[in-house]
Amino acid sequence: MAVKIDRKIKGYSVVTPDDKARETAAPAPAADRDAAAEPKDNVIQMHERIERPDVLIGSTYKIKSPLVEHAMYVTINDIVLNAGTEHELRRPFEVFINSKSMDHFQWIVALTRIMSAVFRKGGDVTFLVEEMKAVFDPRGGYFKAGGVYMPSLVAEIGAVVEEHMKSIGLIHDPEMSAHQKALIAEKRKQYEERAKGASAAVNGTAAAREEDVAVTGEGTSFPPSATMCHKCSTKALVIMDGCATCLNCGYSKCG
Repeated sequence: MAVKIDRKIKGYSVVTPDDKARETAAPAPAADRDAAAEPKDNVIQMHERIERPDVLIGSTYKIKSPLVEHAMYVTINDIVLNAGTEHELRRPFEVFINSKSMDHFQWIVALTRIMSAVFRKGGDVTFLVEEMKAVFDPRGGYFKAGGVYMPSLVAEIGAVVEEHMKSIGLIHDPEMSAHQKALIAEKRKQYEERAKGASAAVNGTAAAREEDVAVTGEGTSFPPSATMCHKCSTKALVIMDGCATCLNCGYSKCG
């Protein structure tokens, strides 16, 4: 910005960074000093200068992907901040991935070191989950147990991190309302009754129709013929009354 000078210049001086630092460090007024002297809650937040304790608590998760020969074991260790107080927090501190397979050793070590560094920085580290779950394998993804689609191995690691963050209260998953749960239960019941009715109407097809509602994953009972729901990424989308309906999240193409 241009400044017009109307008077004769008699002298000048250059303001250096040291001068600015001295002005910043000038003594504060007495009122400000008294306010600063008041006791405050000594709440410790996660930051990179916190030293690693000798003992950490954590959990280990197993990943069995068709993309690798051997299972992977993801261990996430947590640090407890402000233990024994009302401000107690449990935050992820480091992550390790072990496997018999050495095919992916190089990028796995790099990934876990970067993730651990982000954890120790503190702040909102939940963004890692969305970034990892958005990684797609150019060779194609796969369905894990339960019919949930995983676009890549990195995405499944991200899903494990998300599950862990939910367990320690860092991510809060919005629960379905009672109405949504009742609606999903009603849709599942209608589909199963319809499948049983169709099998009873045609002789010799009972075994085939019963197979349509067989268990497809751990604790789930989605039909193997179901397709993937784009809303919850679960293989639970069936056709009911000419409309695509998800038996997992209640999504319906017809509204």
